[in-house]
Amino acid sequence: MNRYRELIAFPQVIRLSVSAFPARLAYGMIGLGIFFKAEQATGSIASAGFAIGLYSFAGAITSGLRGSVMDRFGQKWPIRILVPLYASLILLLNSMESRQSILITAFILGMTAPPINLSVRPLWKDIVPDTYLRTAYAFDSSMMSSTAVIGPVVITALSLSSSPGLGLGTIAALMFVGGVALSLTPVSRDWIPEKKQKGQQRLWRDRAIQLLMLEGCFVGFGSGVFNVAVPAFATQEGVQHRVAWIFAAFGAATVVGGLCGGLVSRKLAPLSAFRLVYFLWFITCIPIAFTYPDWSMALIGACIGLLGGAQKVFYFEVLEAVRPKGSQTSSLGWIWTVEGSFMATGAAVGGVVSETFSPQVGLAFLPIMLFIGLIILTIGRGRLSAASDIPTEEEDLQAMKDVSGHDK
Repeated sequence: MNRYRELIAFPQVIRLSVSAFPARLAYGMIGLGIFFKAEQATGSIASAGFAIGLYSFAGAITSGLRGSVMDRFGQKWPIRILVPLYASLILLLNSMESRQSILITAFILGMTAPPINLSVRPLWKDIVPDTYLRTAYAFDSSMMSSTAVIGPVVITALSLSSSPGLGLGTIAALMFVGGVALSLTPVSRDWIPEKKQKGQQRLWRDRAIQLLMLEGCFVGFGSGVFNVAVPAFATQEGVQHRVAWIFAAFGAATVVGGLCGGLVSRKLAPLSAFRLVYFLWFITCIPIAFTYPDWSMALIGACIGLLGGAQKVFYFEVLEAVRPKGSQTSSLGWIWTVEGSFMATGAAVGGVVSETFSPQVGLAFLPIMLFIGLIILTIGRGRLSAASDIPTEEEDLQAMKDVSGHDK
């Protein structure tokens, strides 16, 4: 606790955290906000799944481009342009009633999503000493992950209230307030992009990155189906209010899992730890297809989140070890483009599968996709051999610096 007290005492730490929080909370709410809006307007779970899928797909395929714009021009103008545009489109979506208009607006909304997290995390190295970067990143991750717990609860309560339009309206207000506040902070306004290294290797030709992209295709698809199958199951059973608590349990456990993963990050080589936790993650996912949207789904979801959060810690270490030189931001950015595109496809498929067959069939996709991902990592582990060494204290800190700008 003393470490965090000392961190908060640095100038701009509180201002940066508080200014970004409303926009991050908006992102924690937008997925379910789109789902409930589309389902209530059209009466179709499949349409709701397509709406989330289109939003996620548009956000994924343009995330790398939006990040590149910031790397070239800085943060000030991209944020000041995208934030009001995004908030306006949310209000426009809130007024839509037809299936076609909702789907089109959701797609455009995804294309204009402001890169809030991508903007915030690189700023820590400008406002705290290197010796406090680990504490700063842990603090930042906790702030960001907390919105994944609070967001679903808030949006579910608002969307299922007597004034359902209040849900998307609140998201628009939060994004506008948070985005504008972030753009006005001195550290964001004055941020200078890192210069690219000349002659860096192209990511698409790197064998390790290709392997991680292939694995991301299946994990993204399974996660997309899961994200729609859960609210679809609850909607069909007439217990929509439970969606918030299921995702809240998942999000809270992810935060704890990340903290636990950080405790053992130096005891095992990144690749060994990553594969071990990945295997346990797959085993934990198997029972999800046999749960019901009650305590059983919340419990299994929490276990999935716990191991998924730990897996992220080692994933970043593996990526840092194998990525080509000069690809500090673009490596995960383009992996996210691939993974996010398949996640969007999975969301669309999840809506159709849940409505045509059963949401439980959709839930079964997650362990199947993780099993395929595990096979890919096992067969191609030679491509990731650079992550087989235990990182030194300096290398571990540098890895945290490098991945700080990778979140969408």
